[in-house]
Amino acid sequence: MNQPTASWSRFRAWSLAAAAAALTAGPIPAARAETITPPPAIAAAKKMVVCADIGSPPLSFYKEDGKLVGAEVDLSNAIAGRMGVGTEWRAVQFDGIIPALLAKQCDLIMSELYDKPKRREVVDFVDYLDSSQSLVVQKGNPAGIKGLDDLSGKKVAVENGTTIQSLVEEQNKKFASEGKPPAEAVVFPKDTDAFQALRIGQVQAYGTTIKTAGYYFTQAPDLFDLGGEPFAKAVIGAAFRKDDVELQKAFAAALAAIRQDGSYMTILKTWGIERDAL
Repeated sequence: MNQPTASWSRFRAWSLAAAAAALTAGPIPAARAETITPPPAIAAAKKMVVCADIGSPPLSFYKEDGKLVGAEVDLSNAIAGRMGVGTEWRAVQFDGIIPALLAKQCDLIMSELYDKPKRREVVDFVDYLDSSQSLVVQKGNPAGIKGLDDLSGKKVAVENGTTIQSLVEEQNKKFASEGKPPAEAVVFPKDTDAFQALRIGQVQAYGTTIKTAGYYFTQAPDLFDLGGEPFAKAVIGAAFRKDDVELQKAFAAALAAIRQDGSYMTILKTWGIERDAL
């Protein structure tokens, strides 16, 4: 069995602490300052409609009782609260989430969406978290996967349209130039389905963000390991239609306000992800 690295040990301790925090945390404190004026359409509707690929714990997922919870849920509620409105969450598959926004099925996206130059060609972002990618493997790492370079000839489960899927595709170009067999990306419509493929042994690795990997470690710490160090650090942002400048500005002002009064960090600590604060 591979010996854990120091950073892996720290990650393991962090993920277990995150589970305890999520189980014991109380309600998020209400904002304690003046209301930020929302756009007229948001004020009239008395809500922000948020598109999300719900099912990526600890950011947005359903508990067994059907309640929607998660760090992004709490952040959106705190930000909307600063505008004096509520939130409505609309579930959309990840590969269709930007088209749904452009079709005005929602007002914004909060769904662990990486702020990338290609995406900025079609939407605008207000960033709120850092993140990284990771590979999750079976306990003991029987396939010896320590990073993308070790995926040649192996199966890796990914969610359709995600950054990790793109990274595996780019890695396969490298394998081709080196005369190595490609990785087989087994693509699923939902992140939870990709995780299940690893759980039942259909694949040798499951690619996801470090936050989601950490959550699954807390749920089954004796079943899984991290396949190497986290990689591809990036920034997560809320996405807006380019012509919806007024909402972008109000959202950014509300985010700045909850950062200033401490609500932002309280939410991140509740879900054990304070190390990913901007």
